[in-house]
Amino acid sequence: MKAAPPVTAAVIDVRRRTGALLGVVVLAHVILISTQVNTRTGRSAFDAVVFGVFGEAQRLVASLSGSVSSLWARYVALRGVREENAALRAQLSTIEIRLQEQRALALRAERLQALLDLRQTLGQRTVAAQIIAGDATAYFRTVTIDRGTNDGVATDAAVISPRGVVGRVVGHPAARAARVQLLVDRNAGIGAVIERSRAGGVVVGDEGQMLRMEYVSNLADVRPGDLVVSSGLDGIYPKGFVIGEVVSAERGAGLYHAIRLRPAVDFSTIEEVLVLLDPPAGATDANDIDAAGTGGGA
Repeated sequence: MKAAPPVTAAVIDVRRRTGALLGVVVLAHVILISTQVNTRTGRSAFDAVVFGVFGEAQRLVASLSGSVSSLWARYVALRGVREENAALRAQLSTIEIRLQEQRALALRAERLQALLDLRQTLGQRTVAAQIIAGDATAYFRTVTIDRGTNDGVATDAAVISPRGVVGRVVGHPAARAARVQLLVDRNAGIGAVIERSRAGGVVVGDEGQMLRMEYVSNLADVRPGDLVVSSGLDGIYPKGFVIGEVVSAERGAGLYHAIRLRPAVDFSTIEEVLVLLDPPAGATDANDIDAAGTGGGA
């Protein structure tokens, strides 16, 4: 039996061409027939098929175009929202800064009004001063004010605030500045009396921002919460100004109480003060002199 002749490439190529030609002919016949066959609507089947195919293509293109347009619109809108949020944040920051400035101005006006009210009640010459610097120590034992000899400020002039006694001018004031020793300085001292019992003594600076009252007899009536005011016997501070409040009072080992005070003035936040240009009036009544000299109670 003879073997079949091998299939050459030319034969395969002819077969492929024949198959393709046959497919084209069949497709042409189908198209020709479809143009002659009508659907129920009266349109040819070819038109219906072509319309359906192109309709689907147009629908897909429109859907894709709509999606792209929607995404772009969302992107543009989101970018606009981000820019608007940034602008609003900047505006809010500006408003907050202005609010803080207005609050600071309101607080300053309130403090100045308190100084003015105090000045009107004193009945003596004073000058308002602003604290412009503090001593480089832990608790600002001294401060510098913006008033000096040009304003009538002299050494040992008393310095007060609406809250109470601040301290006194020390050293030689300059023309436009002076140094003030605060009551919390350990070298500071002021004649004082306990307002309730009229027990007298001397208030000096203590550790931290506290004060200490010395030379008050163990027999005197002293209680926590008692208000301590200036006695006016030291020749520097006027009588009756608040110094602080008793936080502890214990009988000492010797003749005198161990008394600690909380200052009426917050020395860490004070900004404006009044400087008394005239020395206080001379000695007060006999009860105060006796209280200061003996430390006795009322």
